[in-house]
Amino acid sequence: MLQTSRLAAGIAASTLIIAGASVALGTGAASADTSTCAISSHDTKQDISTVGITHVYDKTASAATIGVGTTVTYTIVVGTTSIGNPYVNTITDYPPTGFAAPVKTTITAYHAIGGQTEEAVTPEPNGGGWKVTSTGWFVNSGNPVTMKITYNVPSSVKAGQMITSGGIGVAGTVGVGASFPNLTACFTARAANPGESVQGSMSNNGLGSSDGQLSSTGSVTDILSGVLKNLIGS
Repeated sequence: MLQTSRLAAGIAASTLIIAGASVALGTGAASADTSTCAISSHDTKQDISTVGITHVYDKTASAATIGVGTTVTYTIVVGTTSIGNPYVNTITDYPPTGFAAPVKTTITAYHAIGGQTEEAVTPEPNGGGWKVTSTGWFVNSGNPVTMKITYNVPSSVKAGQMITSGGIGVAGTVGVGASFPNLTACFTARAANPGESVQGSMSNNGLGSSDGQLSSTGSVTDILSGVLKNLIGS
């Protein structure tokens, strides 16, 4: 009788987990209103300092809606659509107010050997932002330089809140350097979805997929099988 009760309880618990997983694998929260919260922005520079060459600048957030307590990655691209090959030696990102130091930063740039290569870099504080520097990243019309910088979304952020980043700063050879305070990226914060909420407890109890995370391709059967096997064998 005791084992039957435990089996019933285990199945009930599994049903709750599966229900949560089903919601997590659905469409999720509605997208942000792009008229008031633009996920990306774009700017160009062509003036006397660029000698007729157009430089382009973009900043994009990793998603329109992002869960509180997860991470957001901003992608910054500096390039040119014209002839010429400026060198960029500094890129500064200005995160949203209240965000702590970035947790990961990479630069993808052209190298004579290997072409476009991504490498991890360590940013430094710079006037309220975070900068990465180099002796010079080569840029031409086919090879922009790309910075990806990731921050934790603070728990103080409220679901539904629109979070707009600061802009960027760029330095390098004549013409390419400039400050772009309006080159921002916005996302709408949301509460952690059921999959994000239950994932940790599932892993702690050995109910996740082989890598400790819930797969989006149907690990529900594995979860239920594991629960039944453990209960029957106990």
